[in-house]
This record gives sequence, structure tokens and C-alpha cells, in this order.
Amino acid sequence: MLGKGGHAALTLMSLLLLLWQEVVGIEVPQDLKQPPTIIKQSVKDYIVDPRDNTIIIECEAKGNPAPTFSWRKNGKFVNIGKDPRVTMRKRLGTLEIAFRNGGRPEDYEGEYQCFAANDLGVALSNKILFRVSKAPLWPKEELEPVTVIEGSTLVLPCNPPPGLPPPIIFWMDSNMTPIPQDRRVSMGLNGDLYFSNVLAQDGQKDYSCNARFNFTHTIQQKNPFTLKVQTMEPYNQTSYNTSDPYGGRKVAESPPTFLSPSGSESVKMVLRDEQLLLECIAAGLPTPTIKWFKRGGDLPAQKVKFENYNKTLKIVHVSEEDAGEYVCRAINHLGSVRHSIYVEVKAAPYWLDKPTNLVLAPEENGRLVCRANGNPKPDIQWLMNGEPIESAQPSVNREVLGDTILFHKVLMESSAVYQCNASNQHGYLMANAFVSVLDMPPRMLGPKNQLIKVLVNNRTFLNCPFFGSPLPVLRWFKNGQGSGLDGGQYRAYINGTLEIKRARKEDEGIYTCVANSILGKAENQVQLEVKEPTRIIEAPTNQSAVRRSKARFHCKVASDPSLSTKVTWTKDGEPLYLGGRLKKDEESLTISSVSEDDEGMYTCTVKSEIDQDSASARLTVLEDASPIPLRPDRPDPPMDLDLSDAAARSVRLTWIPGNDHRSPVTEFLVQFEEDRWEPGRWQDLSSFPGDLNSVILQLAPYVNYQFRVIAINAVGRSQPSRPSPRYKTTGSPPDAIPRDLRGWGSKKDNMEITWEPLHDLERNGPNLQYNVWWRRKDSGDDWTNVTTFQSKYIVHPTETYVPYEIKIQARNDLGSGPESNVVIGFSGEDKPKEAPTELQISKVGGTSAKIHWKPVDLSSVQGEFKEYRLYYSRESSLVPGLVVSKEKKTTGFYTTVPEPSGILKDLVPYSRYQMFMVVANNRFESPPSNNVIFTTEEDVPDAPRFFRINRRSLDTLYLQWGKPLEPNGILIGYQLIYHRVNGSRLGPQQIQTFLQNETEFTLRLPDRSARYKFNLSALTKVGAGEVYAEESPHFTNEENFTDATDVVKLTEATLSSVFSPTPTPLPPLPPTTIPPTTSSTTTTTPLPTTTSTTTTTTEATATTTTPVLVTTKRVDQNVLAPRREIWNLTVVPNSDYANVNWSHNLPADSKFVVEVTLDSNKTVTVEEVKQPPINLRALIAGEKYRLRVYSQELNSVSSKFVIFKTKAAHIDQVDIATQGWFIGLMCAIALIILILLIVCFIKRSRGGKYPSPGFLTGFTKYLVRDKKDLPLDPVDQKDQDGSFDYQNGSSVRDRNENENSSDEDNKPLQGSQTSLDGNVKESDDSLVDYGEGGDGQFNEDGSFIGQYTVKKDKDETEGNESSEATSPVNAIYSLA
Repeated sequence: MLGKGGHAALTLMSLLLLLWQEVVGIEVPQDLKQPPTIIKQSVKDYIVDPRDNTIIIECEAKGNPAPTFSWRKNGKFVNIGKDPRVTMRKRLGTLEIAFRNGGRPEDYEGEYQCFAANDLGVALSNKILFRVSKAPLWPKEELEPVTVIEGSTLVLPCNPPPGLPPPIIFWMDSNMTPIPQDRRVSMGLNGDLYFSNVLAQDGQKDYSCNARFNFTHTIQQKNPFTLKVQTMEPYNQTSYNTSDPYGGRKVAESPPTFLSPSGSESVKMVLRDEQLLLECIAAGLPTPTIKWFKRGGDLPAQKVKFENYNKTLKIVHVSEEDAGEYVCRAINHLGSVRHSIYVEVKAAPYWLDKPTNLVLAPEENGRLVCRANGNPKPDIQWLMNGEPIESAQPSVNREVLGDTILFHKVLMESSAVYQCNASNQHGYLMANAFVSVLDMPPRMLGPKNQLIKVLVNNRTFLNCPFFGSPLPVLRWFKNGQGSGLDGGQYRAYINGTLEIKRARKEDEGIYTCVANSILGKAENQVQLEVKEPTRIIEAPTNQSAVRRSKARFHCKVASDPSLSTKVTWTKDGEPLYLGGRLKKDEESLTISSVSEDDEGMYTCTVKSEIDQDSASARLTVLEDASPIPLRPDRPDPPMDLDLSDAAARSVRLTWIPGNDHRSPVTEFLVQFEEDRWEPGRWQDLSSFPGDLNSVILQLAPYVNYQFRVIAINAVGRSQPSRPSPRYKTTGSPPDAIPRDLRGWGSKKDNMEITWEPLHDLERNGPNLQYNVWWRRKDSGDDWTNVTTFQSKYIVHPTETYVPYEIKIQARNDLGSGPESNVVIGFSGEDKPKEAPTELQISKVGGTSAKIHWKPVDLSSVQGEFKEYRLYYSRESSLVPGLVVSKEKKTTGFYTTVPEPSGILKDLVPYSRYQMFMVVANNRFESPPSNNVIFTTEEDVPDAPRFFRINRRSLDTLYLQWGKPLEPNGILIGYQLIYHRVNGSRLGPQQIQTFLQNETEFTLRLPDRSARYKFNLSALTKVGAGEVYAEESPHFTNEENFTDATDVVKLTEATLSSVFSPTPTPLPPLPPTTIPPTTSSTTTTTPLPTTTSTTTTTTEATATTTTPVLVTTKRVDQNVLAPRREIWNLTVVPNSDYANVNWSHNLPADSKFVVEVTLDSNKTVTVEEVKQPPINLRALIAGEKYRLRVYSQELNSVSSKFVIFKTKAAHIDQVDIATQGWFIGLMCAIALIILILLIVCFIKRSRGGKYPSPGFLTGFTKYLVRDKKDLPLDPVDQKDQDGSFDYQNGSSVRDRNENENSSDEDNKPLQGSQTSLDGNVKESDDSLVDYGEGGDGQFNEDGSFIGQYTVKKDKDETEGNESSEATSPVNAIYSLA
């Protein structure tokens, strides 16, 4: 589908924009005071057309207050008011110079620079060199005819006038026909026309040099040259042919000589990143062939292009590696000649580290860095507000150290604009960077409450631009919960953007970004909706239709139901106008009475507001009797591969294309295989257009090649062709320079020199080795060198941390390659000698503290100064009884100011900390500083550890929660805010507060269908903490959480006994009347170092949820540092989610990974979480899962696996006993039974037939019991094992005990079918029991002869019979 590329391009564009935002300077909101910033300016070399009536030199800037502008020309102030032709645009610095009323643009040529100033500083533009384009006339000259002997060489000079910019040169004759150029005749880079040898027919036309000036759009023509060619024999024009240009006449041949350049060698200088053009034009007969190579290396095939029939070598984007000796060689059969061109690569300055705007708060530290490179190395000059910084007023808050300016303890008046100028003889760079000192609380810069719609499974970016000084820390939260989104599925960028790597449906929700600093906080929200992609699920297919028939293209679309879509059709890229013969419905396009004009490519495009998709198909119109054409297919492989024109580093490959199968070949892919380094592996070499079948392949030396070709068309790739014959290139010295050369010390008295070895195809010959040179930097010593086969060499002994100059060169048996640039390496580091002193603390808050210390002498670091490293640990909590982890943490501070300080962040409030500091280089740390003990302030608490909602009856909710893992102070209670939920609306807010020892609450519901949304938070004297949000479950889908509550208590008890030698035993689970789920338990006898685990496999049912519990009994606890463990993993499953909890003895800020495996397809899903409990969502109803939890930092610390099964999908149920239709049905059945009993009574009195009363009795008893939900009768009570005997009303146990009782207890049902032996089977509930005698008698018509009576309970009647059963009312009572 064509739409997919659009999604990828959009995602790539978003990513590039995000990366750009990451590296640009800080954006200060426009409403805040800020120094000026140049935002638009003309190019450095500004050339204009002299015919323009108005010339504009641009300069625009922003700032607050709005900047004012001034200009300097050639270093002198420009008084704009004195020149009526010059004006400046309002509120902008752009100059407009008008020439409508006279004046010459040339009078205004010069170097201009714009100054933008306000109260806080001055910003400068680049120096703009303003010049007027010139197109001077060609000097008039009379040219005599040029006489030349046939076969000799000739140069026709052009000498164009020097224009600005230089003109484009081309040659034509008097008839304005271009002069054809080839290997013999060609134009040089200087514009001259060169003849390697002259033919007699060259005199049949004249030659005129033309110059085109692009700026003025003019062409000037030089007077033409006329040639007179003298021949030794008569010239017959009809005898000329390309294979014998001299027509069989004898012309003296000559060996090659160079026309340009002259001599045997020359020098060419080129600037980095510019274009290198080297030219060699040779004379000789026959016409010489030009070949190029590079001394000591190979020409980089990916950068080099040959033009002008191999006479010109072009390299684009020149780099330092392209320097060296280039040799061109002219060859014919009489000999050869060479010319060497020594290429020097210089470089104008280019940025390594461009200074960017710096926003600081008062008393903060910072730095501006300006690093540039070039050849020669550029000089760095700092300016402040447009003046050299040396002439600025000295400041104790500012220190200039070469390419760096350090700021420390800045003041409000420290704001200014600094300019960095890096220059050498080839050019300059200039950059403005302001230092703005602001005291500003956090604020949000983006629109409020954005709604973002994205496609599922796409990378998504949520933007939250913010500002503050000092720079705030920004964190993201989802749905008001959690402790910050970063890691796993999420990535938070420093500019406030949150990346969701792969958006899923469960990622929908409200995301809140919160910016915090010591001055306050600000927040914004973004609502994310994840949509299904719009796609074409039934695409149109290629069709052939006979003229005057009907054609139909199908285009069936699937999209997200919440997005509106529009389907459009185009033909051959043009909109299709519907109507008449063309009709469109929702899923197709129909063309009636097809004609030849309808043939073409039809494209169906479906668009939504966030994406689109398209598909195309071709319509072919056939004559009435023409057959349907075959469908296109992949091409056949090319055939008959042939090699020719063999050279040292190239060969011509020719092949015969195969059948394209009705789809033209668009590309040929040439692959190669070599048998020296990776035999049998085919690799891509080059791709060529589909209209070529003979190409020149650029090859590497010392490789034994064979080639194959693959044809590609719109359908796909062909099979590879059969391999070509092998072709072995000759060897040469290496061309490549070993990459990644570096020197570093593995010990204090050595330096390891390492590099990346050359690739196999870069060896160029046998016996590859490396020449390595080194010497101490700035010592003036001679180079020391060594030759090695390895990719590492160790220099020993050395002094500690000394800089060395290093370079390297590859060589083989055929010679040496180019040398690398010199790099700087260092010998090994040693332990720092001094420790930081006077470590102290100030401004302690709840989560941060400011620290100060005295620095060390950097020379005592004995290595590269890395940072001041602070070690700190949380010793205890000030909350009584709260056990904390004493894990030691570190943070680093890079500063070289005399009085350093820093902010220690991410502390836990209301805790006691201990810290000390060291100074570190890359390998070692110094001795520790003095120890400092401090306590943090009280703060708001974390969210409650868990929050569960149970429905224990139809009109009450039971709420239970746990204390926060980190109270961050003394808990004074809890706050519960709840609303009643009515569809998508919330009812009035209600607030309930609780004491600190209350962890449960029962809420009475106004009706059983009421649902509530709860927000629970813990309280300290500082305020309310993080909110734990939950919603009450639907009353028809409730869980019995009695067991889960016990599990929580067990978990807390186990957690409190982490350091006790004997773990707390498991309490027994409470009894339940619900039938137990199937479970299997495996118990391992504990040994001194063995873990005993009980694993319960639980399947969720419609009426109960039994939590899955893994209990780990830990032994050998009598040690100071217990082994890190995770135990008591519990899972409470529902239909599409599960509540997961566990215990652990890892640090409080540890992160965990929940690994869930779907049993049906073994799909593994992992989710990074912080502290238990968690709510695991997006599960599939009725599926079995395996789950475990392990530490993100220590992957070996893991729980045991738990197997659980989610409930079946939720189905709303109702109480059938309260439904009107059921009550009506029961009444109707009761009425029918009453009528039947009356009929039976009448028939009995008349001797008729009636149904068995035993059947009626059992059926009625079942219906009445089901309707009234009454307890079972004594005769229906189940046995201990839950079984019943529904034949005689007794339990299985009683029936077994009475198997030998009288036959009266086992009478067969009367009226049942006759068995094979003719005996009648009677029911236990036959009418015999209701007669007067033991045997029932029948008349001939089958009527019952005995009196109809009811058999009483044995306890009441003791065998007495009652005649009251003859009443229908009594019969009904007996049934009940």
C-alpha cells in the first residue's frame, strides 16, 4: 500500500525534528526579558544584479525589549538618515537601497555588519561582503586564420573576461551549433578548446568561444577561429570513416604529450567539503587514453567520478583523507607519459562545539564553549556585546579560558551577548550566544489540554514545552498515577517531549507533565487517543475489459470507527470526475461501456484525519475478439555474462537480459563473490539502470572476483544469473587508513595504541602490516615507530598521564599506504593524591540539598579530571519503625571553579543521610573527604501501597488500603475523595478523612447499581501525597476478596520478619462454601540452603477469585546483609486484568520487571514497574498465564513462576426470581398443575386414566424449590461428598446402608415400559404408595381401583393413611 511510506516519512520527520530540538539552544519565552538574537541575515558573499531597482541586505533579530539596529560598513558607522536612497524597515534591521531615481549599486559595495541591541546586550550578524555582479565585454580583436598540419596538436584559447561570478564557457560554430567533443577534442577547465590531433575535416567549420553570465542572463561571443588544415596527401571527404579517420592517408604518428597541465608535476590546493577537479589533457596520434591512480593508495570509488572522457577527475565533498599524490597517465601504442598532481587539503574553520544560549538563575554556575577546527587551526576570539572581551569591564563572575568562558555565582546584571569568532586564512565563523540571568518559576509554553490522535503500533511523541530558571525537572505521569514515565515503553527527553515507542490501546489516557524547581511547579495535560490504521483490505486488481463492456474496481476499506474517512479515485495521477459512465459506491468504482480512453492506472485513496492508504490497478481495454493478456511476472535471469576491457581496478561486464514477462526491467543488481576472505558469500557491488547491459565495474586490488546479475522489475527480483568467469585484480599498496586510532593507558606506566584493522577488501595485497609512530607531545623528540601485524601495540614504560602524538600507516608487500592524521593519546592514570575538603551542606529540602566543598589541585588528579563524585546513603528514616535500605548511591559534579557547589537531588524526605566525596579520573578515585550527616525535611507521602474495593453485600462497598511504602513524614491520616459515576459524568465530590491507623472503610450505597470513582491519598502535615485512583466494580461481577485480604496480612507479616531467624508461618485460609478450584501443590522439604516453595494454580470462576500465592521460606537469616529476594507473589485474576503483589528486601527505589507468558501461544510480555502492588491490564479473558517478577537491576533476583487463569468474559446477570416473565410462567405452570389434578380427581371418581402422581409430585417440587430458593427438604439433603439420590430422596450413603432393606424401598415405576422378560418396572414414587393396600389394582380400562391418598412422613403418620389426599388442595400442599 502506498500509504505506508507516508507513515514512515512522517515518523522520521518527527524524530528529526525532535533531535533538532534536543540540540538547539534554550528558547526563552518572548514575554520575558532577554538579550537580542539574530534570526535572519544575508549570506556572507552577497552578489546582486546591477539592474535591480532595490537591493535588500537582510538583518532581523528578536529580544525583549525589542532590539534597535545599526550598521557598519567597512568597520565604520553607517548614518542611514544622511543617504536618501537607504532606508531601514520598521522594527527590523533590514536595509533597502533604492536606485529608481539614479545612483550606482557599485558605489555601495563593501563589507556590512548589523548590530542588534537592547538593555541586556548586543548581537552581531556575519560580515556580509556586498558586491555587484559584473559581465565585462569581450575585448575586440581580429583573429587570423589558424594554420595547422594534419595530425598535429592544437589549442584554441578562450580567455574569457573575468566576471563576477565567473561565466560558464561553451564552444559553438557560426551556425550556433555546439562543437562536438570526444576523446580527441574537448574543452579544458580554463575554457580552452584542445585538439589531441587535428583531422582534415576540422577545417570545415569555425570555432567560437561563448561566455554565459548567469546573474545578468547574458551571453557574449568571441570572434570565431578559422582553421586551415594542411595535408600531406589530397583529402577526399568521402573516404572518411570513424575506424580510419585519415582515409588511408599516411599521417605521422606521435607519442603522448600533455597539453594541460604542463611539466611532470603540479600542485593543487582545495578546501575541505569543496569540489576537487583534476585535469589531464594529452596530445598524440593515435589519441591517447587517460588513466588515473593515487600514489600509495586507491581512488575512493564511492567519491571519485571521471568526466570529459576520463580527462577530468572529480571528488565531491573533499576531506583530509583525499590529500596525496594523484597521477594521470596518457597511453597510446607508441608509449606513455605521466603527470603527478600533489593535492593539499586545507580547511576553513568548521564547528566542533558551537556556543548556544545559556539561561542561569542567580548564584548558578555555567559555561560557554566555542570549539572549531580547520587547517591551519583557527584562532578563537571572544567578544562581549560586539566588543573584544579584553576591553570589557572585568568581572569576578566570569573567567575566560581559551575557547571556554566560565561563569560562577552569576548576578542579575551578568546578562550579555557573547560572540565567538573562529578564523584562519581561508575563512571565518561567528556565533552569538547570550547569557540571560532570570529568576522564574516553572511555566508551560505549549497549548493546554491537547488532544492527540495517533495510530496503533506507531512511534508517538507528546510535546510539553516548558521554561523556568533555574531549569526545572520535568516528569510525566499517566492518569494522575505512578512515579514518572521513563524507561521501557517510554522515553522522556530533556526538552519536555515524551516518546512512546509503540503506541497501544492501553496507552490511551490523560498524560500529565509536571515541571518542578525550587521556585514552584507547573503542569499541563495531553489526552492521547490510539486509533486503528486506515487501510484498504480489498485492493483493486489489474483488469482487462472488452470495449463497450463493464469494468469494476473494488476498494474495500477498514478504519477506526471513531474516524471519518473519504475515498477518492484518480486515473493516471489525475482526479477522476464521477458521473455518467463512472459511478462510485462505498466499496467499488464501476465504469460502464468501456472505451480506449478509459485505459490507464486507477488509484483508490482513502484518507482520515491522521493517515491514509492507497492502492492501484491497471485497466487494459481489449478489442472484441482479443484474448485476455497474461499478468506481469518476475523477469528471467540475465544470461551469457562476459568480461572485457580488463584493467587493474576495473572490468567491463556485459550480459544478455532475460524475458521481462510484461513488466519492464527497472534495475540490474550486480553481485560479487571472492574466494580469498569469504568464499561462497555473495555481496552487492553496484546497481545499474534497467536500460543498460554493459557496465564498468570498479574493483578492489588483490581480489579474485566472479560476478552475477539479478534483474528487477515492478513485480520483483529474478533468480541470479549463472556466475561469470573469475577475474583477479592485481595487488597494490593499501589505500585506506586504519580507523579509530587512539592511545590510552591500561596501567599507570604504559599506553595502549589501538586501531580498527582494515577490512579484508582493503588489504590490496599480501602480508598486511601496520606502521605505528609515537612521540611525546610538544617535546620535539624524534618519532619512535614499530611495525606489527596486530591491531594493538603497548608502549612501556611511560610517565603517568602524559600526552603523546600518534599516527599510523598500513602497508603490505607491494608498498605503504597513506599516513593518518596525528591524534593525541595519553598514558595511564594513577590514583589522585588529594581529596576534596570541607564538605558541607546548606539549603536542605525534602528531596534535594545544596552542597559545597573545597576543590583539589587538578595536577594532583594524576589523570583526566572526570568529576567530583559524591557517595551518599540513606541511613534511616525519621519515621519510627520504618526499615530502609542503606544502599550507597553516587552522583557526579563536573566543575573547575574555585568555590564549587552542586545540588544533590532525588533524596527521600524525612530521612537521615550520610555522605562523603572523592575526586575521580577515568580509572581511580581519591581518598574520601570528611563525612557529613544530614536530615531531609518532611514532605507529602507516596501513594498508599494498595487500594482494594470489595462488595460484601448488595448495598455496601468495603474499602481497604495499605500504608505508603514511603510516608515521607509522620502520617496524620488519609483523605478519600469520591464521586458517583453516571455514564461519562461525575457526580458531586464527597470527601472523607481518616486517622492514620484506619485502613478500611465501609460505604453504604443508595442503590445496588451505584458506581463510584475513588481517589485515596495519605496525609502528612505538609499536605496530601500521591493519589491512588480506583473505581468500584459492577455488582454482578463481584469477587470474594476474603482470601486476598488474608494474603495481604500474610505479606505484611512476612515482610516485617525479614531479619528474623524463623519466618512467620502461613495462617490457614478461611473456610468457604464455594466449591474449591482445581489446584496442585508441590512442597519441597527445606534444607539449610534450600528454598521451599508452594505454587498454587488458580482458575478464576464467575463467583469467586482465589488469589495465587507463592510463599518462599527463607532460612539462614542470621547475617547482617540478607540475600536479595522476592517472595509471597500473589495474583488476583479477573477477566481482563489482575492485581499483583509481592514482598522483597530490595532497596525502596528498586525497579522490577513483570514477565507474563500467555500459555496458548507462548507470547511473552514484560512491563517495568516500581513498587508493588500493581494492576496488570490488557489480559485476555479465559486464558491461562505464567507470571514472575524479577529485579531490573539484578536480573538473577527473581520470584517463582505463578500460573493463573483469567475469568471468562463478563456477562451481565440478573436475579431471575425477580423477573415478571418468570413469575407469570410459574403461575401458569401452577394453574396447569391444579387443572390436571382436578381432572385426575374427576377421572378417578369416574374410573378414567390419569398421569402418575409421582411424576407430578417430583416436577412440582423442583419448580417450587427453584422459584422460592428454599432450602432442601430433609430427604434431599446432600451427603458429605455432595452427592444425592434423586430416585428415593436419600443420600448415597443412606442408600448404601439400606441396600438389603425391603423391596418396598425399590419398587419400579408403574406405567413404565415393559422389560424383555415381560416384567413391569415400577418407580419409587408410584401410585402404590398412595393406595390403601400394598398392591395397586387396575380395572380393565387401566383405572386405579384403590383410594387415592397421600403418603405422610414416617415421623408424622407412622404408617397411618389419610383420606384427605382426595382433595385437590391437599394434593397441592403435599407437593410443596
